[in-house]
Amino acid sequence: MARVFRGEGHHKVDGKGRVSIPALFRRVLQASDPDWIDGLNPNLVIVYGGDRQKHLECYTMEAIDEVDRKIAKMQRGSIERRMLEKMFNGQSYPTSVDETGRLVLPAKLRQKIGLEGEAYFIATGDTFQIWDPGTYDAVEAAKTEAWLEDLPEDFDPLTLLPGDEGV
Repeated sequence: MARVFRGEGHHKVDGKGRVSIPALFRRVLQASDPDWIDGLNPNLVIVYGGDRQKHLECYTMEAIDEVDRKIAKMQRGSIERRMLEKMFNGQSYPTSVDETGRLVLPAKLRQKIGLEGEAYFIATGDTFQIWDPGTYDAVEAAKTEAWLEDLPEDFDPLTLLPGDEGV
């Protein structure tokens, strides 16, 4: 993985479904697209998933290639492999960032997550997510707060990371 996404931001979505991608995200997309050269638009894959998924998951080319390689190692014909192939190949949208740093989100994807005038972008490592801001607040922010409520006030999230044994 060349780089990870970091940060978050709110961006306007116009009537044609065009939305600017945070500038730092564009740099990661460029660095993680083996076909990108200066002057070309970086590629990515948007996985929209089934009804349970309330956001769009945006994969760099390196990240989606890693997923594809792992799926290919699974037992051909198994229900698990078939389901993952449908989720990551069938319910996905390959696209690229345009010259002005925007994505064009088709109406189907905007409707699926209830996206209208504004999109919320949040980094999630080697992917980033696009949410309707209200849905994010109601679903994900609430999950985080509920998780933190069960932890002591002086909880340090770094304690969850694995140690460096064997490195």
